[in-house]
Amino acid sequence: MKLARCLIGTAFLVAAWAGWAEAQTRVQPQLLQPESLRRTAFDDDYSTSADQAGAAPVPTPGGENVAAQPTPSAAPGDGAVCCDDGAPWKLPQPCLFQCRGIDVGGWIQQGITANSRHPADRFNGPLATNDRDREYMLNQAWLYFNRPTKTDGCGWDFGGRVDVVYGEDWRFGQCFGLETRIDSPNQFYGLILPQFYGEVAYNDLTVKFGHFATFTAYEIIPPVANFFYSHSYMSVGYFDPMLVTGAQADYKLNDHLTAVAGINNGWQMFEDPTDTANFLGGVKWASDNKRSTMSLMVDAGKQIGFTGVHDRTSMYLVYTYQLNDRLTYGSEYVVGREKGGSFVVPGDDADWYGTEQVLILKLNPKWSAGLRYEWVRDQDGSRIAGIGNVLLTDRGWDGLPGLTGSFHDVSVGLNYRPNGNVVLRPELRWDWYAGPANAQGQLPFDNHTQRDQLTAAIDLLVTF
Repeated sequence: MKLARCLIGTAFLVAAWAGWAEAQTRVQPQLLQPESLRRTAFDDDYSTSADQAGAAPVPTPGGENVAAQPTPSAAPGDGAVCCDDGAPWKLPQPCLFQCRGIDVGGWIQQGITANSRHPADRFNGPLATNDRDREYMLNQAWLYFNRPTKTDGCGWDFGGRVDVVYGEDWRFGQCFGLETRIDSPNQFYGLILPQFYGEVAYNDLTVKFGHFATFTAYEIIPPVANFFYSHSYMSVGYFDPMLVTGAQADYKLNDHLTAVAGINNGWQMFEDPTDTANFLGGVKWASDNKRSTMSLMVDAGKQIGFTGVHDRTSMYLVYTYQLNDRLTYGSEYVVGREKGGSFVVPGDDADWYGTEQVLILKLNPKWSAGLRYEWVRDQDGSRIAGIGNVLLTDRGWDGLPGLTGSFHDVSVGLNYRPNGNVVLRPELRWDWYAGPANAQGQLPFDNHTQRDQLTAAIDLLVTF
């Protein structure tokens, strides 16, 4: 299995190098992906995601939430030119899918992270999803099938989406009752189905039902929408629902506002042992020129935590602003409370809050630079703990809850895009924790012994 993973990684590195070499012979565009990939906290078309870093938002006329339709492949002999003008390469789209408006694509993400502390357990503490020190990681081999709905405000349409992912990131994307039935917790690599849902649209109303991403955070798990390889604490399940199973309706009130409301089984719950409904809803807003966007979402319901089943309420505010054609600003603010959820004082409420601030500067068509600062406070030690405690295995960091201080991290990085299908993302990140050890005497870094760490990471993202 290790040999197979190494061969896969080598093959994609060679393919990426070949793409880079070809790119030097002609002027290349930025990394532009289908709208079905460019998903941010707004799950909308006026994204300011990583593949548009530093560039002006690219709205769809009318501002509707529409994924790009697949481009029909020209048949041999019909005058088609084999080489295009540098547009991103896409998987050949089968005629069966083209006729039905289904887009097929995906990406491969692989990387490595070096920790200055060289932790004995080889885990980078609460970092996710690049949580292993000095170890090659095939994070995601992702394939999607997407049929977006489009009504132009008039009539009916039907669609849906299926995503299939293999890699080490399965540990952070698993849902109870789904991947827990597919994968063994005693493995680093596994298979997940982060999304499979149907969608019905009528005029300005869209309803999806099934298993889907929440898009409440500024960053999301698919790397094509993020600037950095590493993830913020806010975006990997500590404070964000990430994946839910249920139904959600989006209603376009006007060209600026969209209302969102739905019910689901709860955070990372395909099957809900509590048999209770969770609410997720709010509003999304975009300015006339789509340079400013805002999302305010509320999540409320009974959730399973480290201290049992309690009522949990969280609020997420995401704001982005395109300052100019080169500079993009993004931010997120989170506040939450769980009744009786404190891990330190039994029976007390648990509170948490924090913010993430991001600046992305386009240096030229191939290079962009990014800066991220994050501060979160897990006031009652109920949110930040190791994924190994969920897996009940040594295939994840095993830090216990009860860290009641503040977590800070600063990341600086570059994105290099030699062509429309490849992005290389080097990054330097410093994390530090201001607060006491938990009841077991554990600190978050260097095998539970240190309050800070410095990591250097790089990943290669190849889309198709």
